[in-house]
Amino acid sequence: MKTIIFKSVLVLLVSLTAVNYGIAQEKLTSEKWQADLDYLQETVHQEYPFLFKKITQESWDKEVTNLRAAIPSLTEHEIKVGFTRMVSAFGYGHTQIPFSTLAKDAVLPVNLYHFKDGIYVEGVHKDHSKVLGAKVIAVNGFPVEEALAKIRPVVPVENDQYFKGYGLRFLTVPGVLHAQGITANLQQQVSLSFEKDGKNFDHSFSAIPLADMSRRYLYTIPNENWVSVREAVETPLYLKHLNEKYFYFELLEGTKTLYVRQSSVFDHPDETLKDFYARLFEFIDTEGVEKLIYDVRLNGGGNNYNNIHFIKGIMASPKLNKEGNFFFVIGRNTFSACQNLTNDVETYTEAILVGEGTSENKNFYGDTRTVQLPNSGIRAYLSFAWWQDKPQWENAEGTAPNFYAEPTFEEYRTNQDPILNLIETIDPATTVVDPMAYFQQLFIEGKLEQLKTESARIIRDPKYQHIDFEYEFNQTGQMLLDQQQYQPAAFVFGTFVESFPNNPNFWRGLGTALQGMGQTQQAEEAFAKAKSLE
Repeated sequence: MKTIIFKSVLVLLVSLTAVNYGIAQEKLTSEKWQADLDYLQETVHQEYPFLFKKITQESWDKEVTNLRAAIPSLTEHEIKVGFTRMVSAFGYGHTQIPFSTLAKDAVLPVNLYHFKDGIYVEGVHKDHSKVLGAKVIAVNGFPVEEALAKIRPVVPVENDQYFKGYGLRFLTVPGVLHAQGITANLQQQVSLSFEKDGKNFDHSFSAIPLADMSRRYLYTIPNENWVSVREAVETPLYLKHLNEKYFYFELLEGTKTLYVRQSSVFDHPDETLKDFYARLFEFIDTEGVEKLIYDVRLNGGGNNYNNIHFIKGIMASPKLNKEGNFFFVIGRNTFSACQNLTNDVETYTEAILVGEGTSENKNFYGDTRTVQLPNSGIRAYLSFAWWQDKPQWENAEGTAPNFYAEPTFEEYRTNQDPILNLIETIDPATTVVDPMAYFQQLFIEGKLEQLKTESARIIRDPKYQHIDFEYEFNQTGQMLLDQQQYQPAAFVFGTFVESFPNNPNFWRGLGTALQGMGQTQQAEEAFAKAKSLE
């Protein structure tokens, strides 16, 4: 009897699945597409009005109205891209129509990666190996930066790092290229322009199903059909066991330095994170580890509640939890629950952060509910949980490292890791971890000549290039002006105008400070310089 009931239920489920599949696959009328859009709009207004933070309700509704009016003249893929733009407009990485909705049936067989020195073909189907390692110049005649700007509205961009990491995928979807005006019509064959070995050339790709791609964590996984540009002679630590393990560690040869890579906040089928952390800290104690490099540059998140076991473990390790003994590596893939982990590391530990900025804002909307549109079957994922680890005045578009490093194409190709190389050179006793705090201390102590020398040196140092010194110095100067501290303000603006001579704000600030000091002629000269630069 149980067998009969089970079979009956199974038949029913299969039937329902077939019906749903049929709905999703049938050619919908304009009216049904419009009804789906109305449903999405109504659901957002009724259940998710809190998402209107980065875009106003009025602006979003206007875009919805425009799309609704255009639907009768659009093809199916253009409508899907339009729906994706609507959801991506909220500007939260979790709030999205999945990439696979647009790319499932057709994607170009090439994996692009944005290195420090440009966008290159990191991996490709073997049939197109001619372009492996080539730098991308244009997409269907559009300069690559212009093409990226055109597709950006389709990507659920949390911040610039999110787009840098995840946006390139959309550049390989023929439906997106057409809908966003990069190709004149829907083409299953798309031409890209490349530069390689000093020569420029065009190459056409024929689209393949997304399931035929071989990629993980934005990198190509080589197999019988896919080739990677990276030399196969060795594997850098952050790419070891990429397709097998979520997390692993190894003691660096001849040292007491432990390297850990954690690429997920989910439990692995073979080991929970709690058990991994227990094994990790037992190893640290047993082997007398003196320096910890913890790498989450590939970590796109998981279960936030798993983070506590690591934080407790590191706080209970005073030998490691000190500046210079604990390095935390972040990057463009650091997202979601791993952003929470990064926030906790910043708050509760003495870690030095190295790498690139994260792809998640410090405070963000995460955790999604699925909204399935009734006619098309399209699934939109809408966030409902606000994660606020930091006070609002500390919120930012991602976490910036203390020290910046990212690989060039050649460094990646030859298995070099500039991040680990940089860590080897960092000694907190001699290396400035927080430049702005350092400058402030020199200013307070009256070491003005040292401040001039050190600021000029640090501004030119590439490991600090992620810091917007122009903004920081201007903010400091403006604060002093607001307090009518004209002489200190004149020093700040006068000092840093030497490093940023083309910044009109510095010249204007200098003019205001000099005016407050009664130095009218010099003030007028500064104002004139500011005006000329504007």
